[in-house]
Amino acid sequence: MKSFSIGGLKIPVPIIQGGMGIGISLSGLASAVANMGGVGVISSVGIGFIDKKKGLSMRNSHIEAMREEIQKAREMTKGVLGVNIMTVLTNFSDMVKVSIAEGIDVIFSGAGLPLDLPKYLSPRSRTKLVPIVSSARAASIISTKWKQNYDYLPDAFVVEGPRAGGHLGFKPDALDDINNSLENLVSQVMKVVDDIKEKYKKIIPVIAAGGIYSGKDMFRIMKKGASAVQLGTRFVTTKECDAAPEFKEAFINAKDEDVKIIKSPVGLPGRIINNDFMDEANAGNRRPSACRFHCIKTCDPKTTTYCIADALIEAYRGNMTEGFAFTGSNAGMANKISSVKSVFNELVSGFKSAKKEG
Repeated sequence: MKSFSIGGLKIPVPIIQGGMGIGISLSGLASAVANMGGVGVISSVGIGFIDKKKGLSMRNSHIEAMREEIQKAREMTKGVLGVNIMTVLTNFSDMVKVSIAEGIDVIFSGAGLPLDLPKYLSPRSRTKLVPIVSSARAASIISTKWKQNYDYLPDAFVVEGPRAGGHLGFKPDALDDINNSLENLVSQVMKVVDDIKEKYKKIIPVIAAGGIYSGKDMFRIMKKGASAVQLGTRFVTTKECDAAPEFKEAFINAKDEDVKIIKSPVGLPGRIINNDFMDEANAGNRRPSACRFHCIKTCDPKTTTYCIADALIEAYRGNMTEGFAFTGSNAGMANKISSVKSVFNELVSGFKSAKKEG
């Protein structure tokens, strides 16, 4: 298992912790992952909802919460820290600006194409920019637009396959298409970055994400050319994860048949651990009376069956009767609460064993 670099920023262990909101990956989890040599990632989604500051507008509450969370993480680690900022957020610009101002190492951005992300950098900025894509076409479009408009190329790509958690960049009927397997997607995006390397002499690493749970999974996908992997679900059931114990227990109690695909108010398919709340929402019994948060550009409160912000805030707090958990396809594999250190040790050990076996 080799280290790799994102725009010259060396990552000792090629493991990125996926950003999980609302509140699932904050400074606690991110700093613990960074201390193990990986990249710890704070999710910006709904960060100001968690502990809204008195006297601040909702907009400024998000900004200050993001600033504080980055600063708290910095106090706990000297490792590499990132933030995950979805392009569909109404406060996308605010979250990018405050993250760069705080000197975050990496911005990961998906749930759409972050076509204008480089415009927020200044000559003094040291933040690296990493789009999250689900196709070679998306990687090519982003690279072309960034180069044309900003003379900038991505510092890495996260390639997220259909087995990932949360919102998915595929139509529901494409999730089981073998052409969209993570192995195929990585190979296709590798061709894009190889062309960029030949044309512009820039090396862009590919980070594989979605359905990776073990060291054996890591070895298999890195043999296909990925420089690193991103895992989210595997880190939920750690002591350092910022969510409530009840949230983590939902993963430990989940069976494979509990993992379902839904249509999210964001307008994308999403993978969740199904529960009574979602059954009630599907029955039309969770419709919001009004939009209180205005958090997602693509959400239509007139037609949505539930408020995703409310549901995820309640889930973060452990009130699973009023919310639900997003998950990757391997939620059913979790059976205990462990530590970030033990997860890293198991991943590295499993990787080495798989490598010996060939």
